[in-house]
Parts: sequence; structure tokens; C-alpha cells
Amino acid sequence: MSSIRDFATWEPLLRLVRDAHAEQLAAPGGCFTGQITLGGWTLPAPQPHPEPGRALRVADMQDQFTAVERVQAALRADGASRVSYLVETAPDGKPLLHVVDLGPAVEHGAVSPFVGALLLVEGAVPEPWRRLPEEVPGAAPAPSADPALLERTLRERLPDAIGATEEEIAEAEARLGVALPDELKALYRVTRARWQDWGGDHEAEVREGDAVGCELFPLDELYVADAASRPCPWQFAAGDAVVTAPDAAVQGLVGSPGWIVFGDNGGGDRVALDLTPGPGGHIGQVIMIDHERNVGAALRADSLTDMVVNRRDDWHTGRERDNPVVARVNVRALRSVEAAARPELEVLGIGVWEGEPLSLAPVAGLPRLRTLTAYPGALADPLEIAGLTGLEYLGLGPEEWRVLLDAGAVPRSLSAAGIEVRGERHPLPVLDLANELLALWDRPLITRTVLEGRPDGGR
Repeated sequence: MSSIRDFATWEPLLRLVRDAHAEQLAAPGGCFTGQITLGGWTLPAPQPHPEPGRALRVADMQDQFTAVERVQAALRADGASRVSYLVETAPDGKPLLHVVDLGPAVEHGAVSPFVGALLLVEGAVPEPWRRLPEEVPGAAPAPSADPALLERTLRERLPDAIGATEEEIAEAEARLGVALPDELKALYRVTRARWQDWGGDHEAEVREGDAVGCELFPLDELYVADAASRPCPWQFAAGDAVVTAPDAAVQGLVGSPGWIVFGDNGGGDRVALDLTPGPGGHIGQVIMIDHERNVGAALRADSLTDMVVNRRDDWHTGRERDNPVVARVNVRALRSVEAAARPELEVLGIGVWEGEPLSLAPVAGLPRLRTLTAYPGALADPLEIAGLTGLEYLGLGPEEWRVLLDAGAVPRSLSAAGIEVRGERHPLPVLDLANELLALWDRPLITRTVLEGRPDGGR
């Protein structure tokens, strides 16, 4: 038996939970859930409060650290990185600890205690992550692009920099599988941006950033910001959509094989050259990839020359606009499914609803509808989902899933599914429901090991 499934591994943590929440655990249906990873944990035990005037010390948290470290050591011994757990009390008063392994077919939940999206088709990604850039006839570099001017300017600003050789540039191109634009080659001929070249001189790094206009990546750390470089859980990614306006400078993509990242703004936003511009853009324009967004990028400069020579540092993603292919029906947005129904609709989210349950008949047969999420109790008849033949993601409450399962009506077009849990709900029935759905696609199931201790919390 794996050490992560040994009661002794969990005994200190179990004592902490029971001591902190004895009354709640004694109540019918009372339980606590958490997760422990190699880098963090959720532990439903109160944080100690030091005496007034004294800061919290490591010693004040030592019991928690010791309990968590024992579980983390077991994870490392088993070659695992994460485990979920649930603590409850059996009718006879004995503590029960459920060790839960979600397995490879379940994303860890951000809302439900354990379960995020169920990955019904191995390797599948949401439609926006499959979208490639469209060709833009007539797209060309900006008039401001001038590799020679760029190189002269940088050599004046960085006279002592060590540049890359042609061989090193060729190696970078081979690694990336794409030819570097002339402007980017000109930049790296002046400086290859390696820490060892600065001899530990932090000021040299700062001067380079000032000269270029960003924290420049070393030549051997350039990468292509394709969709795979911008991962997002299905639970959230399924609600995104890709749209490019007719006059947009940058295509509204998750990523592109033509986005070559060469720097950072110091706050996590990537600086890239764009070789696949939008209808209103230029080949080789400089874009900013916002790390807080899943889709799209913002224009920073028409060319790398423009950014460096004219010290362009203004960029913004623009205010949030309504996406024409995404519709939200709830008490604060659209007030009916009819209002959401249009041929281009891709994503329909039905949220908190105070009126009569809603019918899905207005969106039946829409050719592009691929994502539906519905707040528990918001649908008049879950079986109407059978008319939505192109769904790849479906998020429903447990009762709605029960109706579909009992009727054998779970859409077989799905690549992923979500169980929408709201309010206080015991997690174990949710895990059982998830396994029913996984079994329909013959996917690896969630496993659960129950460890039982003495009423006093011991073995």
C-alpha cells in the first residue's frame, strides 16, 4: 500500500482538523475538505493568534507545518505532486479520512471542493486553443522597420555589449523552427542578453533594459507563444472565444506560431514580435501578451525599430467589450435565452436566475454553439440539451446531470464536462457522479481510500 494511504501519514493532520472543528464534524453531514501539494496546502484549521504586540512566528504554526510535511514527504516518496482529502465522522464516532486521487482525467477544482472539469477525450483542448491565425493578404512590415537603424541605435546605447554570432542565431532559428525577422537578428547581433556576459553587474542588465525597452530574454530563451504556451483549465477556457475585428491590428488569438516572445515588461506580460498580424497590423509589429488574459494581445509598436528608437512603451488591452459570440443570461445580463440566440453564438452561460426556469428551445440547432453552462435549477427541461448537437463542453448541476444520465441522453459530442456545485454540499456524491460520467467515455476513474481511526483521533 502506498504511504499516502497509510493512516500514520495523516494522523497529525487529522488531529488538527478534529481539534479545531469538533462541533462541526459531530453534526450530521459535517465534513472538511482540502488539498495538499508539494508547494502548498489548504488546511481547515484556524491560524494561531499571537499575544498582542507579537508577530506570528514559525513556532506558532509548527504543528501545521509538521502535519503537512508528513503528507508532502509521502507524496514525494510516491512520485506524486498533489492529493485531496476529506475528513468526516462516522455514525459510531470514529473519524473517517478519505484520500482522494482524481487521476489523469480530472482537473483540480477551483469551485467544487475536488472536481474541476472532467476530461472526457484525452488531449482535447477547447476550440479557441485549436484556432490558428488567418492569412491577411497584403500584410507587410511597417515603414518604420529599419534593421540597420535599429542596430546602430543599440550599439550607441550599448557599446560594451556582447552580441550573438551568426551561428548562435542560426541555432535559435533551428530550435524554434522559424526564421527570425531581420529586426530581431539585428537586436541580438548587438547583445545576446546573457547574464554571464555582464559578469554579475546588475547595472549592466538595467542599462540593457533601458536601451531596448523591456527585460530582454537571452537568445536561447526565445520561444513561440502558440496556444499551448498559454494553458487554461477547461472550466474557464470553454467560456472563451476568439474574434478578430475587421480593422484589428492583432488577431484575437490565444496564441500563434508567429508570436515570437523576446522579452517581458517586468510584470509578467510578454513582449513579442508578431508575424501573423490582424487586418490592420504589420508583419513584425511588437505586441504585448497580457498574463492576466487568456485570449488576445495588444499592440505596442508598429515595428521593433519604432519601439526601440522612439522608446514606445504605451500599450493597453482596451476596455472589455461584449464578445458577439458569447452570451450570458442571468439577473444582470440578458433576460432570456431568445435574446442570446443568434447564428454565430458559440458560448451560452446561464447564471443565477430568479424567474421561471428557462427553455433551451431558442438555441436548438445553432451551428456553432459549443459550450453551455447552466446554474443549478435554471433549466426547465435538461433533456432539451439533446437538441444541442455540437456541444464540446457542458457544465450542469448534479440534478441536471442525473436527468441526462438516467435518460441516456448525455451528449456524446462532449470533450469535457463540469459539475456546477453551489452552496454547501457533501463532496462524495459529486465524486460518484463524476465517475459515472467518466465511465461513459471509459476514462480513468477517481479513486478514494477510506482510512478509519479511533474516536479519539488515533489509529
